[in-house]
Amino acid sequence: MLIAIGYIVVLLSVVGSFAFGGGHLGALYQPLEFVMIGGSGVGAFIAGNSKKSMASVRKAIPMALKGVSYSKEVYMDLMSLMYVVLNKARREGLMSIESHIEDAASSPIFAEYPKIVGDANLMEFITDYLRIMISGNMSAFEIETLMDEEIETFRHEREVPVHALQSVADGMPAFGIVAAVTGVIKALAAVDQPPAVLGELIAHAMVGTFLGILLAYGFIGPFASRVERCVSETVKVFECVKVTLLASMNGYPPQLAVEFGRKVLFAAVRPSFSELEEHVRQAKTAGGKA
Repeated sequence: MLIAIGYIVVLLSVVGSFAFGGGHLGALYQPLEFVMIGGSGVGAFIAGNSKKSMASVRKAIPMALKGVSYSKEVYMDLMSLMYVVLNKARREGLMSIESHIEDAASSPIFAEYPKIVGDANLMEFITDYLRIMISGNMSAFEIETLMDEEIETFRHEREVPVHALQSVADGMPAFGIVAAVTGVIKALAAVDQPPAVLGELIAHAMVGTFLGILLAYGFIGPFASRVERCVSETVKVFECVKVTLLASMNGYPPQLAVEFGRKVLFAAVRPSFSELEEHVRQAKTAGGKA
């Protein structure tokens, strides 16, 4: 919704100011300029990306439009789940959680947190490292290094659409200049025409530069930035899990381990200490019943 509002504001500001300043809107309607600039941008995008990259851009578009669903409530559920699992492992031993992580779909513990279970990537990250902790063959330092490598790989893959879209945005002004130059060439070829005709041709040529800059900085560039922010929010949930698990491996009790995880969250979605404490207290009761 916000991205649509932003685009509408851009159009109203630019086109509205032009119209109120005495400009004729019909002069901006140049379909061939759209075809030249848009087609060049699409062609450059295809030439500069692989099929896998283009598929990742296609997946990133709906994510950017609807936004990332990691709200404060989701993070509190995540940390409550981590508390229940780590508390059970601390009281009954790591082997007591093996059956839960091997078959999370039927686990009474994970069943209490459907939003977390529904995130396949997050569940894979949690269960994989809990399995490694159960094996007992790796130190906390080794697991931290492995986590960092996996998170960095995940971030790199998710940022492919950002770089692809930003490259197109960077090229739009240049394609606008190309369109303007072709228009000027056309105008110079008609130098024997009356001034009114030449003025119209030059005006049409300038529309190319106008469209290239507007598409770059008003539409494609902001969209790439929005995708990048969504990636950062997605990566943050893995960092939260990483810090929580490492705190537990370093001997901190579950109550304090989830506090470590809370501290790495963005301020907009970070629950307060009392909010998390109350949520964990409820999870403790529910976990005991399970």
